[in-house]
Amino acid sequence: MPELSRFFGIIVRMYLEASGQHHAPHFHAYYQDEMAVFTFDPVELIAGDLPRKQLRLVEAWAELHQEELAQDWALLQGGNRPKPIDPLK
Repeated sequence: MPELSRFFGIIVRMYLEASGQHHAPHFHAYYQDEMAVFTFDPVELIAGDLPRKQLRLVEAWAELHQEELAQDWALLQGGNRPKPIDPLK
């Protein structure tokens, strides 16, 4: 699964839905042993969990990069490699 961004110990990835789109456009965020799935239009936690601080960081990052996330989703679902997205600094 392609990595889109990495910041403050959080890794953001996006999957190709190989058998057709079954879910709303989304991404996965990993922090240590935790994983959460977020939609990005609107930014919303839909599965999993992260510690509160990391959850807020991912939400803030996704709000800032909604357009890029949508572009990466379209690229990936079209069989292309998504582009990296700048991390939070």
